Amino acid sequence: MTRTPSASKAPVRPSEARARLLSTAARLFYSEGIRSVGVDRVIAEAEVTRGTFYRHFPGKEDLVRSYLEATDQSIRERFAAAARLAADSSELLRLLVDGIGQELCGPGFRGCPFINAAAEYGDPDNPVHQAVLTHRAWFHETLTEAFRDGGSPDPERAADLMVALRDGAMVAGYLGDPEAARRTLAHGTETLIAAH
Repeated sequence: MTRTPSASKAPVRPSEARARLLSTAARLFYSEGIRSVGVDRVIAEAEVTRGTFYRHFPGKEDLVRSYLEATDQSIRERFAAAARLAADSSELLRLLVDGIGQELCGPGFRGCPFINAAAEYGDPDNPVHQAVLTHRAWFHETLTEAFRDGGSPDPERAADLMVALRDGAMVAGYLGDPEAARRTLAHGTETLIAAH
């Protein structure tokens, strides 16, 4: 007798409809806020049926978690590409800051999607909040490794400071002058690199 894996353990099957749902959700959640956008709106704008939606996502919370996981994966891929280009850890950190600066100054910037999601899903046990924490843990560890490779005397503290600089730049870039936030982030990063 063949056993079928449970829905929670089944691998995610790529499909055009799922990709459309995720890209539509990403656009709407980021530009308008997660809680303000209902499933019906995502379904309508993705041009899929309700049945198609529920074949891919048990509910809205699963869609939100999947949106954050896809965003996290995209960031990891961009970081890996930068790591292949960088001659050393200092250059990697500068490339990272340059990428964040471009995002800050880009059209439609509304802050960090992970900070935004955490503000809407404050319960630390919630799967959406857990997706945020997973991304932040990866980002902190990645920075720690970069500072360690660069000879930082306290790579974890340097990573703590860099995460705080990045978070502050994201908020300042949305609420104030994005170019000033970009410059402050770049200056702070150069200070941390010079402290090696």
